[in-house]
Amino acid sequence: MRLLILSLSIIFFFTTVASAQNAPDCRTAIPVCADAPIVGIADGGGDIDDFDPDVIRQSGCLEKGSVSSANIENNTSWFVFRAGTDGQIGFDIEALPSTGMTITAEWDFALYGPDSDCAGISNGTAQPIRCNYEVNTTRFTGIGVNPENGQAGAPPLVGSQNTYDEWLDVQAGEIYYLLINNFNTNFDGDPESYILTFTGTSVDADQDTALDCTLRDEFLGLDIIACEGDPDIVLSALNSPAGPDIANVTWSVDYEDDGVVDQILASGAAETTYTVTSPNSGRYFVSIETTLATVITDDILITFYGIPVLDRIDVLEDLSDRNIIEVFVQGTGSYEYSINNGPFQDSPIFVDVPPGENTLVINDKNGCGTTEPIPFLVVGYPKFFTPNGDGIHDDWNVLGIETLTNPVVFIFDRYGKLLKQLDEVTLGWDGTFNGRPMPSSDYWFRLEYSRDEEGVVVANTIRSHFSLKR
Repeated sequence: MRLLILSLSIIFFFTTVASAQNAPDCRTAIPVCADAPIVGIADGGGDIDDFDPDVIRQSGCLEKGSVSSANIENNTSWFVFRAGTDGQIGFDIEALPSTGMTITAEWDFALYGPDSDCAGISNGTAQPIRCNYEVNTTRFTGIGVNPENGQAGAPPLVGSQNTYDEWLDVQAGEIYYLLINNFNTNFDGDPESYILTFTGTSVDADQDTALDCTLRDEFLGLDIIACEGDPDIVLSALNSPAGPDIANVTWSVDYEDDGVVDQILASGAAETTYTVTSPNSGRYFVSIETTLATVITDDILITFYGIPVLDRIDVLEDLSDRNIIEVFVQGTGSYEYSINNGPFQDSPIFVDVPPGENTLVINDKNGCGTTEPIPFLVVGYPKFFTPNGDGIHDDWNVLGIETLTNPVVFIFDRYGKLLKQLDEVTLGWDGTFNGRPMPSSDYWFRLEYSRDEEGVVVANTIRSHFSLKR
């Protein structure tokens, strides 16, 4: 995930007394609900940062139809909302006049959910379910019905000129992220204004319950997963219900998220924001004292992940018909694993691992990086060999024998006659005895070696068999 903090100056005003701070980043999206329209004023220019541009183009959504070269994130806002009831939800985004009473902005949007996260939005695993990035000849865009011309929304098809998308059917508890973006190339610093109003049958039935307004109590936003090296994360007390009535703000942190506050970070009436830098993971707390003698609190867990670091590979079972390994990674990220260029799997346990040298790749599922191939060795033996001189399986040996202590391999025919003795420096058995090729058959071996198990050298003996094929 590579989510950049933009150089934007955005102030949001609710039709109630509450106001909200700059939220140009999905990770610090402002929680909202449907009980009142939201009036937004955006100022400044943005960069293509929250998205992989190739993913956006492939989605046929944010850059589609007649606007194939549109600029993502110019005068941008992020909101998050949670469905309070089952039903139908939409919204209108209405452009308002800027300075000079002229509408110069053209607002577009992308809606993600249900229950997408910012990491998935960034790396492209979460695709928009509703969006519009088309040239707009009205003041409105959104989901549902355009109130200016009565045009009903339609699915977002490539080449479509419809600036409204179809209604959204939601279930209670689902969480959605909304990006509002100004397509117009306004880089002159003049503020751009809009009104966000939620609509739909759920809102018509009860606008106080259509969206879960308790989400606004989590004014620091939902828990954040970020990558080491990502830009700073700015937490804001200005998004709280305290609004302008802030008397004092105290920030603190529990780095281990173990219920013990480790440090008071800042305190004072002017400390309305706090900046979290990589890689300082932890649960961050804010306590806001208001001029009305009330206290408002919130907390947020921020976790930074880096490129996975291998701790160890345990061989649970080797020198058997089912070589089994388990992979251990430093840290507590969300990882997936692949060996020998095979498909990734969530389980760190691999069964039937080929004997000899293998390669392991670990991928962080949050998009924070993938390891280079890591070689590892599993002691084992091939079940057959074909000493026919074609350069493939011409010799037989215990693979990984060089990792064992004082190894000796004895090879016998079916009658118990000793045919060959091998050690860690012997290249292997070529299928001959006294210079004569041995016939196709099963042959037996005994491996004797020592192995350091938890600091104690233990003598081991393995007996098994393999096939010679001609």
